[in-house]
Amino acid sequence: MDHFSYTTEALYQGEKVRGMDLAPETIPCFMTTAFTMRGFKEVQETYATGGYTYIRSRNPNRAALGEVLSCLEGGEQTLVFSSGMGAITTTLLALLERGDHVICNANIYGETFATMSKILSKWGVEVTFTNFQDTQNIQNAIRPQTKLIYTEVLSNPTLVLTDLREVAKIAHENGALLMVDNTFTTPISIRPLDFGADIVMNSLTKFLNGHSDAIGGSITTTKALCDKIQPMSMLLGTPGDPFSSWLIHRGIHTASLRVPQAMATAEKLAAALAANPHVTKVNHPSLPDYPQRQLAGEMFGKKGSCPMLSFILPEDMEKLDQFMLALRFPRYAPTLGGLHTTLSHPVTSSHMDVPDETRRKMGITPGMLRVSVGIEDPEDLVADFINALKVYD
Repeated sequence: MDHFSYTTEALYQGEKVRGMDLAPETIPCFMTTAFTMRGFKEVQETYATGGYTYIRSRNPNRAALGEVLSCLEGGEQTLVFSSGMGAITTTLLALLERGDHVICNANIYGETFATMSKILSKWGVEVTFTNFQDTQNIQNAIRPQTKLIYTEVLSNPTLVLTDLREVAKIAHENGALLMVDNTFTTPISIRPLDFGADIVMNSLTKFLNGHSDAIGGSITTTKALCDKIQPMSMLLGTPGDPFSSWLIHRGIHTASLRVPQAMATAEKLAAALAANPHVTKVNHPSLPDYPQRQLAGEMFGKKGSCPMLSFILPEDMEKLDQFMLALRFPRYAPTLGGLHTTLSHPVTSSHMDVPDETRRKMGITPGMLRVSVGIEDPEDLVADFINALKVYD
């Protein structure tokens, strides 16, 4: 057999660490700030060959994790950062210059929205936010100065899907790059590079690590683009540290088991919530009334879409609080992607800095809760949610 699945191949990436004479079953954590050399000849050879010197420039744990991610995403090279936002901001600042123009999906993660609207403007970069559901909006926003188009696969937290092939076509016809946030979906579900994306970002803090104990981010793209981004990362101080990289490297190897289970449970929970009379709306691509169901089938196939969903209850904060307190398993957490199912309230967390009028246009109301589904038994989790909803009876 000459061909293996990329999830199997990924298990054996990052094993070869230069300079090691041993072959440990798992890569050790290199908790050191630097690697020493003897004499100028060795110093010159090490720098000339891209060897390990100062830990901020290169370290074995970050390199090993990058190899795994490149395999999973199907990309040429991966850079690992101290956080998902570190990956986003560093990449934008490295690739954009004063006078450039960016088109960003209006349905976007709150801190990405803040980066686009507050930081890039100080950099002299103009950003146009538009609804990517109708790709004509993107075409209408194109300018000669447009250098980059940015979107998530599924928007956070409304789970609106972006037609990546169509957006990539528009970007490339106009000489722009397409950058895609794959955090919600992960390469276990979809590989944006296969759909024409140029750059893929993952918040490694979430499902790919999966154990709620490390923060990190990654950019997977071509070597040529990595060569432009890496120096900026060095100057901004955003590269991932050895221990976090080691933790994520450990966690990522079970993603192909954890993520499909969580996706299957999310589908069952979404269906149960949609059938409950107290729930106004449920956002998940598996539902029969999902507005982009055909596109979801084309993009995700039978693998499932993502372990995330959101749903809307009445805008009664006291009742919403009672519901959350009635849940036995899920707890509130201002993040996602762990082993446990967690909740968040976008209006008071991820999208708190987004104006109310803008939030409502995005479909985010004070009654919305976002759910990150874990690996609990599906029946137990569904029963817990349905029982808690009795506070609305």
